Amino acid sequence: MKLVKEMAVQPIQGGTILSPQGFKAGGMHIGLRYAKKDFGVIYSEKEAQVGAVYTQSHFQAAPLKVTQESISASQSLQAIVVNSAIANACTGEQGLKDAYQMREWVAARFRIPNEYVAVASTGVIGEWLHMEKIEKGCSEILVDSSPDGARSFQQAILTTDTTEKTACYTVKLDGETVTIGGCAKGSGMIHPNMATMLGFITTDATISSAMLQKALKIAINQSFNQITVDGETSTNDMVIAMANGMTDHNPLDEAHPDWDHFQEGLNQVCQDLAKQIARDGEGATKLVEVNVNGAHSDGDANRLAKKIVGSNLVKTAIYGGDPNWGRIVGAMGHSEATLEPDQCDIYIGETLVFSNGTPQPFNEEKVSQYMLLDQVVISVDLHSGKGKGTAWGCDLTYDYVKINASYRT
Repeated sequence: MKLVKEMAVQPIQGGTILSPQGFKAGGMHIGLRYAKKDFGVIYSEKEAQVGAVYTQSHFQAAPLKVTQESISASQSLQAIVVNSAIANACTGEQGLKDAYQMREWVAARFRIPNEYVAVASTGVIGEWLHMEKIEKGCSEILVDSSPDGARSFQQAILTTDTTEKTACYTVKLDGETVTIGGCAKGSGMIHPNMATMLGFITTDATISSAMLQKALKIAINQSFNQITVDGETSTNDMVIAMANGMTDHNPLDEAHPDWDHFQEGLNQVCQDLAKQIARDGEGATKLVEVNVNGAHSDGDANRLAKKIVGSNLVKTAIYGGDPNWGRIVGAMGHSEATLEPDQCDIYIGETLVFSNGTPQPFNEEKVSQYMLLDQVVISVDLHSGKGKGTAWGCDLTYDYVKINASYRT
């Protein structure tokens, strides 16, 4: 069965949010940033079913409130408008009015109902949008289905990111090829609870909003909810998935014989994007992966993995190539996960450094050299059950402080 699934779900090198049928996108510079693109739109030729998850911050930004209202109206979308540089968060009634105005302008531009438009913003908190520049973007934005269209959108949503983040997979449903594409932005303020900074997923699958929402939540919990850069959650975190049904197959639900293929494809897109965000953490030099096995439950394993990868002391030790496994034990010690300290095994790479409550002899120079690679894996076995989980993060460097000390100046 596993072999069938692997054949049915395939990565597409160079694939984008425009690889699925019927989607267009574009990005442009409207002057919110000094020179880089700062405004973008994704557009579906057909009304698309939608799933979405949002930050659980008490200070949800105005665009999220408008987007939630749009989606609740009909569970459908046809366009997503995004600006970078300014988050439109903590901006009161004026910020909410501006987000509604963005929605209205884009709806008029594409001749669709207002409630078919989602709004997203990212950037500095507490500043009002320059609406004359936003209006210019809404009226002048060009979208198409070319790779350049995808690339310009991906560039327009970035803030402190150093690279675009994309992923794309195909899955077989009823013998037809369905495509799932995605892009994301995120580099700092990454410790999501239900989402990440901003993520956008497109697919030409035929699926209801209710089922897409269910599949998206499963994928989120195995990907975006398992990354951390700095323990901070943004006011604007959101992931939106659009399915326009342009591939001819039987509608998807959990009774569909290929449901698992679709879920796996969506999981892979989200996981690829999440790992790219973790790798691109502000000032980061390496991706860190923590695998926990033998926990009482998957929930315990996921919590413990995220606790370890989010520890500043673990992160700084990894940056310095210091195989100080005591930092890992320290993080595990105040996790909410249930564990027996005398049963734990801890590995750095393939090297066992701690077992059954006792330090293990190992070649420190060899492990230190391993920790200087651009990807470091820490593995923990609790020997208490069948639960397993994985989390991703990055090291903590001097550059993280530099970037955030002067974020606005």
